[in-house]
Amino acid sequence: MLRALTSALRLPRPWRPLRTRSCASHGATGDPEIQVRALTGRDQGITEILMNRPSARNALGNILVSELLEALAQLREDQQVRVLLFRSGVKGVFCAGADLKEREQMSEAEVGIFVQRLRGLMNEIGGTQRLPRCLGVALAKELIFTGRRLSGAQAQALGLVNHAVSQNEEGNAAYHRARELAQEILPQAPIAVRLGKAAIDRGMEVDISSGMAIEGICYAQNIPTQDRLEGMAAFREKRPPRFVGK
Repeated sequence: MLRALTSALRLPRPWRPLRTRSCASHGATGDPEIQVRALTGRDQGITEILMNRPSARNALGNILVSELLEALAQLREDQQVRVLLFRSGVKGVFCAGADLKEREQMSEAEVGIFVQRLRGLMNEIGGTQRLPRCLGVALAKELIFTGRRLSGAQAQALGLVNHAVSQNEEGNAAYHRARELAQEILPQAPIAVRLGKAAIDRGMEVDISSGMAIEGICYAQNIPTQDRLEGMAAFREKRPPRFVGK
């Protein structure tokens, strides 16, 4: 009933492109814009999605969005991988946002359809509604009306991002910090993490009384799981738990 994206696709170890139909946003080389890889060793359980559209700084065009939606549709079906990381294959860039050059060529109807696809892809889209809930009305209006750009440190100070890191020579310092965080999440009970995410996401959309009811529904789904019993047994026996996602 309440679902969240915390599982990932079981794929071969190398980066693997997804097969999608040809669209206008392909670069000159025709390289795939979304690639997926499952990590191994101590990182087994983590899957990465690589955005690789250097010609447009990973801007969200038709191909990238189509391939990403296809990847996520597959990821929802696999319970083996516990954490999903998004990373960029373009040095110094994560994602430039909407592909305005491509959008300029769309009709008004096509723009509306494309924006709806983006809303299905990213729950965070909709800054006029989400930013005031994060920062308050006054500061949200100031940032939206001015179009001001924030540094990573400024965004962290405002609470818009959890972490800000100094860049390294390879240009992937943020990726390494994200991977460290993924390694912290990895040993946790996957069902409890998934239900916790659902409770938070759904609860933020309603009043606190309704949110508490959502939390109760989510906890009830966790009660019959093997992992809950394993967690209590591990606590009693003073050993690390071995969660299996069941």
